[in-house]
Amino acid sequence: MLGTAINVGAILAGSVIGVSIGSRLPERLRQTVLNGLGLLTLLVGLQMALGTGNLMIVLGAILLGGLLGEILRIHDGLERFGAFLQSALSGSRNPLFGEGFVTASLVFCVGPMAILGSIQDGMTGDYRLLAVKSVLDGFAAIAFSASLGWGVSLSALSILLYQGGITLCATTLSRILTDPMIVEMTAAGGLIIVGISLKLLDLKDIRLANFLPALAIAPLIVFIVPIIRSCF
Repeated sequence: MLGTAINVGAILAGSVIGVSIGSRLPERLRQTVLNGLGLLTLLVGLQMALGTGNLMIVLGAILLGGLLGEILRIHDGLERFGAFLQSALSGSRNPLFGEGFVTASLVFCVGPMAILGSIQDGMTGDYRLLAVKSVLDGFAAIAFSASLGWGVSLSALSILLYQGGITLCATTLSRILTDPMIVEMTAAGGLIIVGISLKLLDLKDIRLANFLPALAIAPLIVFIVPIIRSCF
């Protein structure tokens, strides 16, 4: 769990720095920072998504994941959770607080480094990959919190639950997840990150958290496809 602890600390530190800097920046500069972060997020998401070996697997994962997410109302639940945390901590109502929490949680949790690094940390105690991720997340937290405020810092809780859970279940997950499964899971996550970039650039407001089930459905499709082919 040391790697996750370092990651949590980096996000909290980056958030403190970002809020301190952001409060001194004019609105136009904060918007420029947010747009720049949106462009970079778009690049990262495209790089991840284009790594797919089968576009139909990603399509199926995104569509089925989105439908399941809408049924479970995952996005609404995360927004309510963010609003609850804001109310409990500050008692104020800042619309950017929940957006910062949800956006940063998605960016920091979706990606191969979170999965592979957590498995590696849990199985061998080697936290170097998560340490590298922590540096990247720390700088991203500075940029996010400069524009979106304190909500970004609460994404550290998402990291603790998500990466910590993977670390604790590392042995089991390493036996289940094959390389092709991780590739398609990463590609599906890349599309979700592309959606984040569209939101940061004010191009389209997508209920992105509802697509999170795609991260589980993608490896499931990879597992099922060979079975279906063997029947024909």
